[in-house]
Amino acid sequence: MDIWLTLILTVHVLVALGIIFLVLLQHGKGADMGAAFGGGSSGSLFGATGSANFLSRTTAALAVVFFLTSLGLAYVATHKPKTGGSVMQGVTSPPAAAVAPATEVPKPAEAPAGSKANEVPK
Repeated sequence: MDIWLTLILTVHVLVALGIIFLVLLQHGKGADMGAAFGGGSSGSLFGATGSANFLSRTTAALAVVFFLTSLGLAYVATHKPKTGGSVMQGVTSPPAAAVAPATEVPKPAEAPAGSKANEVPK
């Protein structure tokens, strides 16, 4: 299942970058006015309006692929194999003989009653 997730995610990112590139490559609506007064786009590879149709159709096709990969990613993310049970289900406890007994912490030695070790100097 991880292979499908990686494949769909890779295609999704590449299509997203392609859409960004194609949208930045297209003319705005105001660019048609400049072409009417001798913009020189009629001598281009696609003709006067051919590039707009080609780019917009390619962008639409990439948008459909982007939508489908989004649905595919949502499907893969929600249909992962379910692992039931507790987090501690597979943990085994050690045998009772292997557990070391708790040791008592030794207390510090007390000073004799007549000593001045506990007094604060003035």
